[in-house]
Amino acid sequence: MELRAELLKSIWYAFTALDAEKSGKVSKSQLKVLSHNLYTVLCIPHDPVALEEHFRDDDDGPVSSQGYMPYLNKYILDKVEEGAFIKENFDELCWTLTAKKNYKANRNGNSVISHEDAFKLWCLFNFLSEDKYPLVMVPDEVEYLLKKICMAMNIELNSGELDDYFSQEAQQQTGLTVWQFLDLVNSGRFLRGIEQEAISMAVEEVYQEIIGDVLKQGYLWKKGNLRRNWSERWFTLKPSDLSYYVSEERKEKKGSISLDRNSCVEILPDRDGKRCMFCVKTASRTYEMSASDTRQRQEWTLAIQMAIRLQAEGKKSLHKDLKQKRREQREQRERKKAAKEEEMQRLKQLQEEKERKLQELELLKEAQRQAELLLQEEEQRRKQQHAEMQRTLEIQLQEAEQARASMQAEMVLKEAEAERQRKRITELEEMQQRLQDALQQEVKARQDEESAQYAQARLLAEEEEKMKQLMKLKEEQEEYIIKAQHEKLALKQEMENKSKFLEEAQKQLEEVRVNRERMDQDVMLAHRKLQQASTNVKHWNVQMNRLMHPIAPGEKRTVLSSGFCGFQPTLLSRRDSSLKLKQNLEKKKSDPVKNGSKENVNGETEKQLQTPDKDNPSPATLG
Repeated sequence: MELRAELLKSIWYAFTALDAEKSGKVSKSQLKVLSHNLYTVLCIPHDPVALEEHFRDDDDGPVSSQGYMPYLNKYILDKVEEGAFIKENFDELCWTLTAKKNYKANRNGNSVISHEDAFKLWCLFNFLSEDKYPLVMVPDEVEYLLKKICMAMNIELNSGELDDYFSQEAQQQTGLTVWQFLDLVNSGRFLRGIEQEAISMAVEEVYQEIIGDVLKQGYLWKKGNLRRNWSERWFTLKPSDLSYYVSEERKEKKGSISLDRNSCVEILPDRDGKRCMFCVKTASRTYEMSASDTRQRQEWTLAIQMAIRLQAEGKKSLHKDLKQKRREQREQRERKKAAKEEEMQRLKQLQEEKERKLQELELLKEAQRQAELLLQEEEQRRKQQHAEMQRTLEIQLQEAEQARASMQAEMVLKEAEAERQRKRITELEEMQQRLQDALQQEVKARQDEESAQYAQARLLAEEEEKMKQLMKLKEEQEEYIIKAQHEKLALKQEMENKSKFLEEAQKQLEEVRVNRERMDQDVMLAHRKLQQASTNVKHWNVQMNRLMHPIAPGEKRTVLSSGFCGFQPTLLSRRDSSLKLKQNLEKKKSDPVKNGSKENVNGETEKQLQTPDKDNPSPATLG
C-alpha cells in the first residue's frame, strides 16, 4: 500500500501536467502514451490488446482521473513488484512531464538550485507531503526538510523568518504546493550567500538519506577475508545491508554485508597499526573495519545498531517511520487543540448558563418584591376599610346621642333594642378582628404550603433516585449471592475431589512402603544365601584340591601348589568356572531384582554345587 501511494503521487503530477485546459480530463491518446511509458519504467509486461481496447477512439471524449483509475489499478499498479524496477527512473518520467509545464527555474529572476536539484526536491516533497489531493506539504514538514538541508551544510535555519513567511498569507498556513516550495527555495530567502555546489551536495545527501534510505555513508578501512590486507572503501549503510564500493561514485561495487536481527556491532582494540576499530558480526562472517577517528567510529556503530534495530522491528525505512510518527504527533496536537477549543466553548456555554440563571434569579427576586408590595397594598386597603367603618360607626353613635334628647321616650322604649345593637356591633368588631387574623393565617398557610410542596417534590425525587439505587444494589447483591453460591459449590466439589485423591495417594504410598519393606527383606535373604553359597564353594574347592592328590603308602603330603600333573588343566578350568560364578553372584547382588529370579539363581547355584563334575570326579568316585 505504501508503494502504491508513492507511485500515485508521481502519476498524479503527470496526469495534471497533461491536462492543458485544467478541466480535470486528458485525451485518450495522451493517456495511451503515458500508460505505455509507465509499462516501460515499471518493468511490467506490455499488454497492447488491453491498451488499445481501453483507449480506442470513440465519441466519449477525454478521460477524467476517476475514469483512468480502474485501468491504472488493474493493468499497472496491481502488477508492480517492489524491487523489480528503478524508482528514480519512474520519478524522472513523471517529473519530466510536469516540470515542462509548471517549473520555471528563473521565475523570480534568479535560481539557487539546478534542474537536477529541483527534481530531487520534488521527490522529497512527494515523500513528505500529505496523502490528500491536491498534494501539499504542511509547514512542519517544510521546516523539517529545510532544517535537514541546512544541517547538511552545517548552518542553522532561521525559524522566525519561516514563521513570518507562513503568516503572510492565510492560504499558506495549511501547506505549500511543490511549486510554491521550489519558488521558496529558489528565492534564496533561507540560503543566502551559499554556493550552488554546496546546496547541490546538501540536497544530494538529504535525498540519499530520505529517498534512498541511506542511514550513513563515507570512507572506512576494511580488512580482507582472504588476503587479510586493509583497503579503503566507500560504505553505504541501509536498513537491510551495508554495501561497500571502490570510490564514492559507487560505480564498482565490491561487496555487501546483509544485516538481520541476529547481527551485532562491537568495538575492537587498536591493532595491526589501525586505530578506532570495530567489527560487524553476522551469522556467516565477522567484518573488521577502521574509522578515521573516534567520533566517526561512534557514528558508524550507532547507525549500524539502528539498522539492526529496524530489522528486528520489521521496518524497512527509518524515515517512513519518522514521518508516520510526526504525522501522529501533528494529529495529536490537532486533537488537543480541538479538545481545548471544545473546552473553551463548553466553559463559554456554562458562563452563559450561569448568567441566564442569575437573570432568572433577579426576575424571581423582582417578582417577590412585587408580591410583597401587593400584600402591603392589600393590608393598607383593609386597614383603610376598617378605619372608614369605625368612623361610620362613630358618626352613627354621635347621631344617636344627638337624637337621644329628642327621642328620650323612644330611647326608653328602644333601650333594649339599642343594647342589642351595641352587642351586635361588638360582635361585628370581634368578627372583623378574627377575619383579619384568619386572613393573615391563610396568607402564611399558603406560603408554608408552597414551601412544603417544593420540599415534598424534592424529597420525592431524592427518594425515587435512592429507590433506583437501592433496587440496583439489591440486584447486584442477588447476583453476587448466586455467584458466591455457585463458587462455593464448585469449591466444595473440588475439595471433595482433592480429599479423595489425597486418600488414594496415601493408600498408594502405604502400599509402596509395604512393598519396599518386603523387597528389603527379600534382598537380605538373598544376600545371606549368596554368602552361604560362597562359603560352600570355597569349602568344596579345598576338598577337591585335596582329593586331586592322593597320598601313596609311605609318602608324605606334598604342597598343593606343586599338584598332580595329570589333573592340572581340569583344576584351572574349575577355578575359572568358580571365579565366573562368583562374579555373576556379585553382579546380581549389586543389581537387585525380583524375589523369584533371586531364588532361581540360588537354586541353580546349590544345584551346581551338589552336581558332581564329569571331568573332576568326587572323592567317592576316585575311591
